[in-house]
Amino acid sequence: MDFTTNYLGLTLKNPLVVSASPLSEDLAKIKKMESAGAAAVVMHSLFEEQIEIDSEALDRSLSIGGSAEAMSYFPDLESYRIGPETYLENLAKAKAAVRIPIIASLNGASAGGWTRYAKKMQEAGADAIELNIYTIPTDPKVTAAELEQTYCDLVRGVKASVQIPVAIKLCPYFSAMVNMASKLDQAGADGLVLFNRFYQPDFDLEALEIVPSLQLSTSYELLLRLHWVAILYGKVRPDLAITGGVHTSYDVLKAMMAGAQVAMMASAILKRGIDYISTVLGELQTWMEEHEYESIHQMQGSMSQKSVADPKSFLRANYLKVLSSYALRA
Repeated sequence: MDFTTNYLGLTLKNPLVVSASPLSEDLAKIKKMESAGAAAVVMHSLFEEQIEIDSEALDRSLSIGGSAEAMSYFPDLESYRIGPETYLENLAKAKAAVRIPIIASLNGASAGGWTRYAKKMQEAGADAIELNIYTIPTDPKVTAAELEQTYCDLVRGVKASVQIPVAIKLCPYFSAMVNMASKLDQAGADGLVLFNRFYQPDFDLEALEIVPSLQLSTSYELLLRLHWVAILYGKVRPDLAITGGVHTSYDVLKAMMAGAQVAMMASAILKRGIDYISTVLGELQTWMEEHEYESIHQMQGSMSQKSVADPKSFLRANYLKVLSSYALRA
């Protein structure tokens, strides 16, 4: 049985990749993930703020004006675990310690020092780079077209500075996702990672502070990813990856059938431990044997929109079916 898949020009032994998370901050954990069967590891992110400005300067700039309550939105960068140079050192150590591909991760929202550090990541041995573009536009003067152009410019800038593949981790909030994917394709993106999770802060009414609110994902979140990967499959050149909501072997199978090259997992590993990777892969093999699949490639895209004669009618019919299903149960 052939479990291999191709992602970002890399031949991976299976489609299960560990997504960016605190798991990759520890070299011993990366080695253990390889032993458990992970096909590749995306390193935890190097943040734009770590590249562009030190914590003292940022704290100084944030202290000018604004209420104390509102200022609690901003982090104290001294709490960040490592700086950019240490990140590069850890990346090089990880690459030297394992045989599976190591994908570096850059997280930010503007050009800044991205191109310079993307090149340094390549020099440190990264097999590919994942750009995690995380921005929430709040200026009413900024149009959707301008925001989309910023994404494309970032991709072009990074692609021009490196020779290794570059994937883009996107949010799901573009008004015309297929068109945006096509623009990123034209900008040179080698892969599209769907989707970034929108972390929404909460209010502490007693302390009058904004506090982080982080919930690990659930399999329910996979549905949005399946929807868009199934639509994009066959329409764009970049490889497709699903991240967010991948918790079980069934989730991995669904991701493949939608048209993804890889399924990325983090929350499930954080919940159940690194050895859970081998459990998922074992269950994946059992399911494929029982259903007489000979390879991952055989199932990829088999349930995508490309496999439907009239995609628009199919989507409308599914919409109506979903709405009526609850009434039928009632």
